[in-house]
Amino acid sequence: MKHALSEASLPRGFRFAGLACGLKKTGALDLAIISSDVPASAAAVFTQNLVVAAPVTISKEHLRASKGRMRAVIVNAGNANCATGASGHAAAWKTVAETAKRLGCTPREILVCSTGVIGVPLAVEKILRSLTKLARNRRPSARSFAELSLAICTTDTRPKTAGASFKMARKRIHMVGCAKGAGMIHPNLATTLAFVVTDAAIAPALLQKTLGDVCSRTFNCISIDGDSSTNDTLAVFANGAAGAPAIRAGSAAHRAFRAALEDVCRSLALQIVADGEGAQRVIEIEVRGAKTEAAARRIAGTVATSLLVKTAFAGGDPNWGRVFAAAGRSGVAFDPARADIKMAGIPVLRRGSPLNFNERVASNRLLAEHVPIVLDLHAGSASARYWTCDLTAEYVRINASYRT
Repeated sequence: MKHALSEASLPRGFRFAGLACGLKKTGALDLAIISSDVPASAAAVFTQNLVVAAPVTISKEHLRASKGRMRAVIVNAGNANCATGASGHAAAWKTVAETAKRLGCTPREILVCSTGVIGVPLAVEKILRSLTKLARNRRPSARSFAELSLAICTTDTRPKTAGASFKMARKRIHMVGCAKGAGMIHPNLATTLAFVVTDAAIAPALLQKTLGDVCSRTFNCISIDGDSSTNDTLAVFANGAAGAPAIRAGSAAHRAFRAALEDVCRSLALQIVADGEGAQRVIEIEVRGAKTEAAARRIAGTVATSLLVKTAFAGGDPNWGRVFAAAGRSGVAFDPARADIKMAGIPVLRRGSPLNFNERVASNRLLAEHVPIVLDLHAGSASARYWTCDLTAEYVRINASYRT
């Protein structure tokens, strides 16, 4: 897994660019593009929030209309273009249409994404004035990818990137991804904005199925604040430029592809949690010994989204009772008298009964950057993991003044 991406790690046949078009008050980069030199297989998952931004609606339509064959994604930060009515839909459509002209493709081959404040009209003229320069600046370079990764950020303190590679048929397949997100993170089929590109060859239908499978164990297993965004989009493009044969379902190549995609998605997801607004540490909730994976994931997710649990971690308080209580209200039936809990490797509960442990040592361990929590139900063989962060006063400060 690579976080600092080099020229050699980039997949062939993709170009990237990012610039400042004036949507962000700070003058920072806020407009970005990813394009494939040839039509690429595409797959995506979107927010399930009933309040949906115009870009999400258009991107869904285009993915269906193109039958999963896309050329580019255009992204703006600084404005979500959500709850903006007919004018917001028109702004997203103009962005797509003008981008397609500059790339020499049809509008339905373009995905469009926005992120930022909800309910504010999008100054689309700023985007349209910058599209020619943005298209001209596209490069297959690590610097351009870095600028893209920075341009999609909002309250992020740093960009998130990841890369992986594998070999098939004597060809090296490359995969890189970037994501933004630090708040309003609690996924339902997707989270934040995230984009992954690869030079593998794979059919759109198989790519979509693989993405859904990977997403269920990565982006769908993180939470910062329990809020799902109106703009969530996770998209993957695969253009086949590596020259390897098409990946077939169930093959060794497919297993390698899925593993690489999962590595990239997990890395991006965990980078989002680590950069959670006001966060000091990543908390990994692992539930073992459940009857089903779904049950384990539900319990882990309930613990991870408990405000009492998250605030305890903010203070390094080894309050295992909050973890136990959250598991008990998850809606999953289990026998509390058989449960064990370990916090940062320290046993604190065994067979439903509290254990004596050194609270000072435990508290110090809970102040680490990564804190593992293990709940073993001893009811089956299934397990699942969920990642969250602590909840601090800084989160409140950031979100109390987000618009002002």
